[in-house]
Amino acid sequence: MSEGPPDQDDWTSDGPAQFNDDLEDAPDGQSLTIRSGSDRGQSLAQQATMLYYRMTWRMPMHRLRLSGKLPLRLLAVPVDPVDGDRVQGTAVRAGHFLFRGLKKKHENIDFADLKLPPQFEDYVHRFQWLRDLDTAASRDQAVPVAEELIEKWLDANGGKIRQPAWRPDNCGWRLLIWASHAPIVLSSKDLVYRSKVLNNIARTARHLDRTADKATSSLGRLVAWSGVVASSLLLPEGRVRRIVGEAGLEKAMSEFFYADGGSVSRSPLNQLDAVILLSMLKEVYVARKEDVPEYLGEALKKAVPPLTALTHFDGSMGNWQGGGATDSKQVAQVVEASGVRSRPLRQARDWGYQRVSSGRSVLILDAAPPPIARMAVAGCASTCAFEFSNGDCRIITNCGGAGLVGATIPASLARGLRTTAAHSTLCIDDSNSTSILPDGKLGRGVNEVELFRRDVENATRLEANHDGYSRRFGLIHKRLLLLRSDGLELRGEDMLIPDGRKRRRKKQEVEYALRFHLGPDIESDLISDGKGVLLRLKDGNLWQFRSTSGAIAQEESVFVDGMGIPHEVKQMVITDSVSSGGGATGWLLKHMG
Repeated sequence: MSEGPPDQDDWTSDGPAQFNDDLEDAPDGQSLTIRSGSDRGQSLAQQATMLYYRMTWRMPMHRLRLSGKLPLRLLAVPVDPVDGDRVQGTAVRAGHFLFRGLKKKHENIDFADLKLPPQFEDYVHRFQWLRDLDTAASRDQAVPVAEELIEKWLDANGGKIRQPAWRPDNCGWRLLIWASHAPIVLSSKDLVYRSKVLNNIARTARHLDRTADKATSSLGRLVAWSGVVASSLLLPEGRVRRIVGEAGLEKAMSEFFYADGGSVSRSPLNQLDAVILLSMLKEVYVARKEDVPEYLGEALKKAVPPLTALTHFDGSMGNWQGGGATDSKQVAQVVEASGVRSRPLRQARDWGYQRVSSGRSVLILDAAPPPIARMAVAGCASTCAFEFSNGDCRIITNCGGAGLVGATIPASLARGLRTTAAHSTLCIDDSNSTSILPDGKLGRGVNEVELFRRDVENATRLEANHDGYSRRFGLIHKRLLLLRSDGLELRGEDMLIPDGRKRRRKKQEVEYALRFHLGPDIESDLISDGKGVLLRLKDGNLWQFRSTSGAIAQEESVFVDGMGIPHEVKQMVITDSVSSGGGATGWLLKHMG
């Protein structure tokens, strides 16, 4: 392995001491993030308890608890601040549900047993398709379609409390969406139908009163308690429910958000959902002409900057922790719905992403361990991976899309998209920096990540290391990135350093691969006897990638967009081997005109 990239004397590490007091909002210029290595998700006893609790929903006693006074109307109709998907809405109007390329015809549909992938079933039971329909059709066109489907759903699920229709998070979303689209849901002159819908809303509220705190994920509890609060404002006699609901919601927020406003799952998909959810709940207060609680406004103010921190120069979302490249218009709409105007979060210790914006270039680095198992949603072994864009072009990216299972992303592919090799980082011996267990949970691996950040002359410097390969190989992966202030040159060095605490080594030498996944619409050609790659971007700009050691190979890769559609791309791969003494490889990405 080589000693480093060209001109490394100008910027290679002289040790962590020189970074003291240079990292914004971090003492000693250093940030250390630790993951709970003992966490393996819910224990068998906890799973058995939750299973028994869900079984009690079917008992007569629970059904009796859901009975009560029938509301005659909703006290207000909140505005849905987010538009639906016009293509999916047109599909609903045409007679079938469409979700990530999968279709389900309305004809002879069994809402009690949909036999669809879990996320598709959630889309149906949450009535998110109602938002799509409302976007794609006029009220006169949407009402008959919506009424027919709602009546079928009520016949199948209105009287029987079962999974997944009555799961707390699905109930919370359904209640908010029905209320926001009440002109479609409740415009019928059929009094029997209206009574069935209003009665189900009231029963859903009573169900949430008893189950909101039992949702299995932090996002699920946030959604469920939001449903409780919304029902307290939209249904009569909600004073006591509101007191309990707002206390539960405040607690759920503290469990879902880190102090810096990022979600504990570290998932941009979850963060996006949370901002939409809280924006919808805010509109319920506005519709009732009530003051929005201070903690709700503060949560939104904190949640938006971490979300936009993962956006590139064109406003589209980066491919992190299961998410795809969400379209810039969708991200902008969600931000606008929140009413929050703030700059992207430059760095966050807990949320774990570092963002550097220089000129028209944006660099994003994953500088934290993966989420702990019980918080993970399609969690990925992506520590120390980075993405880099210039203008409207993503140059270096991650594959993304592990959380977007559908027609084009089968479960088998989704598992591969969670691996370290699916990210632009270093991978030793074709293994993951954090293991992905057969049941899909995250196992052992990265426990500690150490980060240094500072502005040097005409550049920003990031230095991060993780211990994901320490237990197996006795090596620490350290990544150094230096982005020039004009954004036209990115220098990097990847080092494998012996971990003095670990003596065990299964192999005297191990192979490693440095992977750089290219964005879509990039033409790439090997140059300089395989030591460099010329990159032609869709905007006509030329960039050059060079390695200081080892030949660069080009291999097939995949890039997943925000709709869960994979696109064929290339990846640049540098392979080499390292002994127990460690080594370093440098590289350079530079704009050529």
